[in-house]
Amino acid sequence: MRIELSNIEKIFNRGRHNEFRAIRDVSMEIAPNRITCLKGASGSGKTTLLSMIGCLSRPTSGRILLGERMISGLPERFLTDIRRHTFGFVFQRFNLIQGLTVLDNIMIPAYPLGLDHGELKRSAKLLLKQFGLERVSNNPVQWLSGGEAQRVAICRALINDPGVLLADEPTANLDLKNSREFMELIGNLSESGKTILMTSHDPLVYESPVVDEVVEMHDGQIMVK
Repeated sequence: MRIELSNIEKIFNRGRHNEFRAIRDVSMEIAPNRITCLKGASGSGKTTLLSMIGCLSRPTSGRILLGERMISGLPERFLTDIRRHTFGFVFQRFNLIQGLTVLDNIMIPAYPLGLDHGELKRSAKLLLKQFGLERVSNNPVQWLSGGEAQRVAICRALINDPGVLLADEPTANLDLKNSREFMELIGNLSESGKTILMTSHDPLVYESPVVDEVVEMHDGQIMVK
């Protein structure tokens, strides 16, 4: 699914003495079924931009189109529905819920959809098998290694079969081996038809051969090549 941003601005504390312009007149298009990486140092605005694309926050001004639908001005209840059905999120610190099992963590994003529990459990187990996590399915997530936790986070992001996967600094808490494995997984997901948008300042990510396009950001703006 094509995503188009036009003249996006994000201003925090607008009109106050501590006003901060995090995103400055950003226009770009994210091609469907490809891997795009927002590259930039910490504070460059890439995570803020990612959160607006994923309907986790709103732009101060500008338009975001998802396919042919403008989503930037929709009421929250519609944005919630779009998040659940269109986007899967892989957060920097994974955000797995301590005390729950791997299987339960994967199933949680699908509960609001009211799906049959047995069918949902079967879907979660298929993802566990796909990502080599069957043996830890009933373990509490705090027992997992970093690489296992990352794969569980990917499974959780995929449980609603989203068309777009968003990953914020996905290798920040991984060692070199697990980072390379993650990029291989991302490449496979792209080949299966997913649109993938990542943020990273890790060369292993933005220089990876599986990445189709790199968009560099600095001080809330896109750097022109």
